[in-house]
Amino acid sequence: MSKLNRLAGVCSAGALAALAFAGAAFAQDPAASPIPPAAFDSGGTTWMMVSSVLVLAMTIPGLALFYGGLVRQKNMLSVLMQVSSILCVVAIIWVVYGYSLAFTDGGSLNAYVGGFSKMFLAGVDFAGLDPTKGAATFSNGLYLPELVYILFQMTFACITPALIIGAVAERVKFSGLIVFCALWVTLVYFPIAHMVWFWPGPDGVAAATLAGAEVRSGMVWGWGALDFAGGTVVHINAGIAGLVLCILMGKRLGYGKDAMPPHSLVMSMIGAALLWVGWFGFNAGSNLAADGIAALAAMNTFVATAAAAVGWVLIEWITKGHPSLLGAISGMVAGLVAITPAAGFAGPNGAIILGFVAGLVCFFFCTTVKNIFKYDDSLDVFGVHCIGGIIGAIGTAIVANPDFMGQGWLDYAASPGTAVAGAYDMTAQIITQAKAVGVTLVWSGVISAILYYVVHFTIGMRVSADAEREGLDITSHGERAYNM
Repeated sequence: MSKLNRLAGVCSAGALAALAFAGAAFAQDPAASPIPPAAFDSGGTTWMMVSSVLVLAMTIPGLALFYGGLVRQKNMLSVLMQVSSILCVVAIIWVVYGYSLAFTDGGSLNAYVGGFSKMFLAGVDFAGLDPTKGAATFSNGLYLPELVYILFQMTFACITPALIIGAVAERVKFSGLIVFCALWVTLVYFPIAHMVWFWPGPDGVAAATLAGAEVRSGMVWGWGALDFAGGTVVHINAGIAGLVLCILMGKRLGYGKDAMPPHSLVMSMIGAALLWVGWFGFNAGSNLAADGIAALAAMNTFVATAAAAVGWVLIEWITKGHPSLLGAISGMVAGLVAITPAAGFAGPNGAIILGFVAGLVCFFFCTTVKNIFKYDDSLDVFGVHCIGGIIGAIGTAIVANPDFMGQGWLDYAASPGTAVAGAYDMTAQIITQAKAVGVTLVWSGVISAILYYVVHFTIGMRVSADAEREGLDITSHGERAYNM
């Protein structure tokens, strides 16, 4: 316990990993790091720009095609329009105030949300010529141009609300959805991102430690929660919001009576493949450097996804008598979700186990649990993203254990200016991970419900019954996906 007590003096929370190495727990306010950076990391800069493009491809065309193929033909274009429009709107919001709320010091509210000091990207060195204005990586003295970091994080902010639409596809009103998502990223995504990922960087930790000062960080980061690339911030966050919306909005007309099969599993397979490829940028890019941990995250992303697909197909084969392509691609996404928080912490063997378990459990929630409670989560956002995210978040504490070939965590405060391995207490870490999951579920679930009613009672969240029967492609957008 002496290790914990010493760390408690450095951070306000004083949990097991009060300054955990989160290979993707994202960078931080450069102004909070008073030790001048030595240089920009040119290799890391290149990799981060490539990773940003890969994550963009996850949204369009990846997620758009994956979701679009899973709905009925009459709603294909509506899904493509919803995904692409959310991306565009959130990208603008991110530049105006989103980055500032997520990744600057929020003063007295800093445990929960950032401030407005970088609205419209004020103070950002656009040319990337001044290392003192860079974004911290996870190595002392090594920085990225801040605009590169802003670009990378923007892709995460864009895809997260787009995930939600899968829960209410084929019945949601376009205008209501766009307004809901704009409010949701403001009141849910940005605060959660700040709580989980905001910290001052290695040099900021060193400076605070040497000065005997408190390390300024988001609440969940201060607890020592491990989230490499967004198990809580992205997947649990969007997954629980999707469940809330599909319950409050009600079922699709004919749900449980009419057949509602995917209209194009070919499109969905293409989308799933693009998601898998793009996810290498999502996870490996979250290391903020092109190094061994990035390679580990890439390897884990590969094998965990494969294991989850195998697990889903096997259990489906056993219970339903046949393996399906829909099951295979659903398992792939479940594996990608589960490995996200653990990507840089697990060893490949642990990643395989984590993915396989996620495939089995997510199948159970998308079939048995969904049938028992009879909620109409159109494309299984809750069963895959929220449940897969919870499995990954809690499982991270297990697979990160060095005794199980995990990477553990780095203590930046033990020897300021360097990083050393911290003592690992798996039980305490599981508790910390569970707390992070709980905060995300409550924060997103409650606020999502409030925002639903705000939009529902103003401009409306659901299309009319006639529009739903005819299909959203024609009634909402005046177009057809296929002219036949």
